[in-house]
Amino acid sequence: MRAFGKVFKYGDNIDTDVIIPARYLNSSDPAELATHCMEDIDADFVKNVKKGDIIVADKNFGCGSSREHAPIAIKASGISCVIAETFARIFYRNAINIGLPIIECPEAAKGIEAGDEVEVDFDSGMIYNRTKGTQFQGQAFPEFMQKIIKAEGLINYINEK
Repeated sequence: MRAFGKVFKYGDNIDTDVIIPARYLNSSDPAELATHCMEDIDADFVKNVKKGDIIVADKNFGCGSSREHAPIAIKASGISCVIAETFARIFYRNAINIGLPIIECPEAAKGIEAGDEVEVDFDSGMIYNRTKGTQFQGQAFPEFMQKIIKAEGLINYINEK
């Protein structure tokens, strides 16, 4: 499995209230949530994001509440992968549960900038910055996590078995 796209870059402690503001939590429709993804930190995100794009962030991405709305909004917006120095543990679990690929890689988080074109190989964990010609070794997904992501989430994976 691979992802390829343009990078949207964010800093430390991007919390779930910034990813999807609480005022929109009256909806659980992924398409509706996607229309408000990142709007409080990046008003142009929704206008500019394209299917396959990638979010890169620094430490503690997805901190805050435990709601699944945040990774759902990100995935529904078209983001194919989130790379961060570290993730909040509950966000990490929620992302995998809904089939959003995420990779922790401090070197990539520091070496990739907004607008770079990046390719991720989930089998090996390699992250290629095609704009700068650099590469980083992220943690490869275990086979069972790849199956969950390929199935578009844990529930679908279980139902396929």
